[in-house]
Amino acid sequence: MALSFDTTRLEALGARMSGTFGDRIGAPQIAFGELAFTVSREAIVEVVAHLRDREGFVSFIDVAGVDYPERDERFEVVYHFLSPTQNLRIRLKVSTDESTPVPSITGLFPGADWFEREAYDFYGILFSDHPDLRRILTDYGFDGHPLRKDFPTTGYVEVRYDEERKRVVYEPVKLAQEFRQFDYLSPWEGTDYVLPGDEKAKS
Repeated sequence: MALSFDTTRLEALGARMSGTFGDRIGAPQIAFGELAFTVSREAIVEVVAHLRDREGFVSFIDVAGVDYPERDERFEVVYHFLSPTQNLRIRLKVSTDESTPVPSITGLFPGADWFEREAYDFYGILFSDHPDLRRILTDYGFDGHPLRKDFPTTGYVEVRYDEERKRVVYEPVKLAQEFRQFDYLSPWEGTDYVLPGDEKAKS
């Protein structure tokens, strides 16, 4: 059974937001019972402040990063807010690249602090005016940003405890084979080439 939502209030909110911010936000979209906007980087703090102070979106839910490597601005920063009094949810999206920072919203919602740090840690997304922008879940010496689509699945460095040295050591990852080249064909269908060890079976 499909869920149905009364979109009247969301449509009204979208019209008010479009009238207030004009071309600094994209056209409103409603999906899964939420209103969504794309917002220009420069306007994100102003838009969030308006939602909090004028529209009742006082509950900050989260900030997350998304990676689209094929785009010029490969990252999206996605924000979710809730208005408890209206029981409405809104999603904001901001696009950026690897070197252009997005203004931090920690001045409006201090709880965004660790979420923005996580987006920086995992994607390398920069936030200007953040009070403490540093890694939060990976080690301080970690190389790269592990949720980027082009980050190798093995990583670059192996971390392990060395019993002889009695300390944690960092070593370059060494692979016995390049497993990223697997073709993932079903073993029941078979391959177009002879697998190692199957020479007699194929002949």
